[in-house]
Parts: sequence; C-alpha cells; structure tokens
Amino acid sequence: MKKKVSVLKTERFRTLILIRMSVPLMFGPFFFFFFHSYRLHTPLSLERSITPTNKLSHLFSSESSCPFLLISRPSPLLPLPLPPPSRKVAVIGAGATGLVAARELRREGHQVVVFERNNRVGGTWVYDPRTESDPLGRDPLRSIVHTSLYDSLRTNLPRESMGFRDYPFVVVKEEGKQRDPRRFPGHREVCCYLSDFAHHFGIIGLIRFETEVLRVGLNHENKKWVVGSRRIGGGGDDEKVEVFDAVVVCIGHYSEPRLARFPGIDLWPRKQIHSHNYRVPDPFRDQVVVLIGSSASAQDISRDISGVAKEVHIASRSSSDSTPIRLPGYDNMWLHSMIESTHEDGRVIFQDGSSVYADVILHCTGYEFHFPFLDTNNIVRVEDNRVGPLYQHVFPPTLAPWLSFIGLTWKVIPFPLCELQSKWVAGVLSGRIPLPTQEDMMSSVSTFYSKLEAAGIPKHYTHNISDYQVNMASNGVKACHSEYASIYTAVKMDVLIMCFQFEYVDWLASQSGFPVTEEWRKQMYFANGKNRDARPETYRDEWNDEDLILQAQQQFIQFLP
Repeated sequence: MKKKVSVLKTERFRTLILIRMSVPLMFGPFFFFFFHSYRLHTPLSLERSITPTNKLSHLFSSESSCPFLLISRPSPLLPLPLPPPSRKVAVIGAGATGLVAARELRREGHQVVVFERNNRVGGTWVYDPRTESDPLGRDPLRSIVHTSLYDSLRTNLPRESMGFRDYPFVVVKEEGKQRDPRRFPGHREVCCYLSDFAHHFGIIGLIRFETEVLRVGLNHENKKWVVGSRRIGGGGDDEKVEVFDAVVVCIGHYSEPRLARFPGIDLWPRKQIHSHNYRVPDPFRDQVVVLIGSSASAQDISRDISGVAKEVHIASRSSSDSTPIRLPGYDNMWLHSMIESTHEDGRVIFQDGSSVYADVILHCTGYEFHFPFLDTNNIVRVEDNRVGPLYQHVFPPTLAPWLSFIGLTWKVIPFPLCELQSKWVAGVLSGRIPLPTQEDMMSSVSTFYSKLEAAGIPKHYTHNISDYQVNMASNGVKACHSEYASIYTAVKMDVLIMCFQFEYVDWLASQSGFPVTEEWRKQMYFANGKNRDARPETYRDEWNDEDLILQAQQQFIQFLP
C-alpha cells in the first residue's frame, strides 16, 4: 500500500493535507475519517464557486473514487459557544453597503435575503430628479425620496481609492452604453460600478426589489428576528412576515435631514430647503441665498448655484473671521461666520455682525440616523445622532452578533471600510471570528464614549471618525500609531489627521484575517486632501500623484479579466 500526500487549495479550505489510500476495493472494505477543518479567509482569486452545500461533493468528486483522510488544525477555542456555520440573514438595503454585506455573508456560507425598496441597486447613488413634498423634510407624512444626489455631483475621492478592495473601480468600456472615464466620475458612473459589482458576484438573485421593510423585532422566546415587509408598486398591501437568525442594517444615512437651529428660524417667512431636496441650480436664479454648512456637498452646491444666483452667502462654523470674505474667483459669493439670528422681515444676521435680506436659506447640514422599522425594546437608541451602544460602530453588545449595523461611520472612504465591516460581521456570525464577551464590549463602548466626552466631542460626531480624532489629538488624547508619523510631517495636520480612519479600517482587517490597507491607498487619500485644499475648484481635474495611480493599477491587474 502506497501513500501519496498532496495539497488541495479550495475556496473555503486554505490547506488540507490529503492522504490518499490507494487500496483496490477488491481487497476489502475501507474506512475514512473526516475531522473539522480550519477555515481561513482567502483572496478573491481563490474564491469562486464552491458553496457550503457542495463542499463535500467537491472533495469527493467523480474525479477521485478513493476516500480521503483530512487532517488540519482545530478551530481556536472561543469564549462563547460557536453558532452553526450557516445562518439565515436579512440584509436591509441594496446600496453599496448592502451589496458588499450580501457578498461577504454568502461567501461565509450564510443564507442571505436582501430587502430593497427601489427597483434597482445603488441606494443613495441612484439619482432621482424628484424632491420631497416638504423641502425641509420635517413632515412625517411627506412623500419621501431616498436619495440626496444633485445632478452635477462628482465624487470627491479618486476612483482608484474608493473602490472595493478586490473589485477595483476602473474605467469600463461597454458597448452601446456611455460610461464616465474621468478619475473623479459623476454619480451615474458610481451607480454603474455598483450594478457591475452586483451582477459580477451574483448578488442580484438575492435581492427582493420594490420591497419595503415595515418592522424588524426580536422574538424573545426563540431569540429570532421577525421581519415584516410588503411589496410596493402594485404588489398589494399584505405584510409578509419571516423569521431570520440575524439582521444586518445597511440603509445609510442620507434621507432624514438634520436642520440648523438658531433664534427666529421658525418665524422666518421666506423659503427654506435642505440640500436633500437640491437637484439643479435653476430654482435659485436671481435669488439671494444663505447656505449653511461647509461640507463637501455644501462647497459643491454653493459653486453650482453661484452661476445663477444674485448672491450666495455661506454661513460656516469653521470660519473665524470677524468680517465676511469674498471668495476668490467669485464676485457674488461670500464666506461668513455662523448665523446669529433670523428675523420676520427676511434679515439674516451673522455672528460676524454682517446681515443680508435673503430669499432662501439652504441647509447643507447633514442627516439624522433614522431606523423607523427597528424595534429593539430601546436597547439600541439614536440620541443626538449617536446610534448606540455599539461596539466598534457595528454590534450592540447585548444583541450581538444577531443584529449589526454597517456603514454608520462617515468622513471615510466608505466602500472599502464597509467591505471590511461586512467581512467581520459575516465571520462572527459563522463562528470563525470571536467577539469579546458582552461585558467587555459594553466596557469598551463606555470607555470610548468617555474619551469623546473628555475631548469635548458632541454626541452627534460619534460616528465621524475623522473629526473626533482631530479633536482628540488636539486635546492630547493618544490616538495614532507611529507608522503614520512620517506622513503627518509631510502634509498639514488639518488634512491628514483624517488618516485615523485607517487605524479603524486596519483593526477591522486584523479581526477578519484580511490584509491591512495598501500604502498607496493611504498616500492617495492624503494627497487628494492636500490637492483639494490647494486647488478647491480644479482638484478633480488636476493632480500630482501619478506614481500612486501607477501603483494602484499594478495591483488591479490581478483582479481584471
């Protein structure tokens, strides 16, 4: 009898030592032993078609009629009992976050159902020219539009850095369809990229389109999640009730407007609108507009409307000047400090002492987290835009791992971050990745909240992992690793302090057994921030990081056909 040792690499089993027993059946019966395998994450190039239902059929395929003895290291012991390897999981939302969550959950062997109220994938990246019946978004009975895109929007991150790690956002030539080849493409190209992603990985078949989730609640008797949904668009009003082992919330945070508050705003008689309902500049033609905010969208929209408006006055908390500043390159746009008060005669008075009679106040003031369908018996709450308590912005400790939130963090590179959050959630649900105990997770959350409070960070910045790190650093809270020190000295602090997001991302990668963020991606993010500060009007079309583009393209080759 001869033994032959070979190494078999499969999608979900990194290395299995196979001892093939070449014994003819005529010499008698044979026996085999199958031991629990140590499952490890592998790159996309090794992950293709093997699903949990056909793993054994793959090992005992028709190509090999002889039995195998499989030997591997045992799984590491976990502090909590391991759940079964496959769970039935509801994913709410089919935007970028929901799509990558569905992919990672299915890769891990879970049964996935994705609920999406729209008739296509893309989430907030699906442009809709319609606006809501209430321009401020305060009326709970208003007709809700689940996107905040304006027609002229282009990405403020280069496509190389913003794509998923193993599905790069490259220029696509598609016969019969016009695609956007720009490095900072428009929103339609991003939506096409997400559609390509969903079709490439077979996610479309998991999605229930035009389906609204009405309620999600925990059945305390069997610890299962009850999801009630209904078809919209002619599908009837009957609620469909299903039971899931776990729920992953991926609905984003761009549909519930957050409004600025200051004395007199409720009595101000003229038009107010939130940027959620901004689409094109024409309605502001010949108007005097006060725009509140200094975010990326505020900067885009102010430039957009300056071409048609009579005057544009930007009120920003970040402006410390004692007098208004006319912005370079514009004869009708000024930067002010924040609004002091508004008055019934139409006046808007700024903290710098200046005032204008305005026709419109445009709130570019962000969004509220809003989960009207979710009932956790007040375990998970939204307080001043903090969703909590959440361990590492994802798991509520007392409901983990059966309820999770992906994509709550902001001022980040969203797609690759959500990809790693998804890998973490999927691995935890299968038992491959351990979580700390409930007590340790709660302790971690409490410590985190205490640090934010000590640094003077408001609750509503909890999930803004760039800004609160800036404040924590300036208040002497140790928040960075030495590996970034050389980068800090090269770029001004208020730009590259945002690199703290990479510490969080790399922590997620370490939990998931995935490589940390590529150095070129980090450097490109910093270079883009520096370029945006130096050339705010033209950074999307002029740049100086061609060496980083080349490094990215060299890496992307392995993922392209």
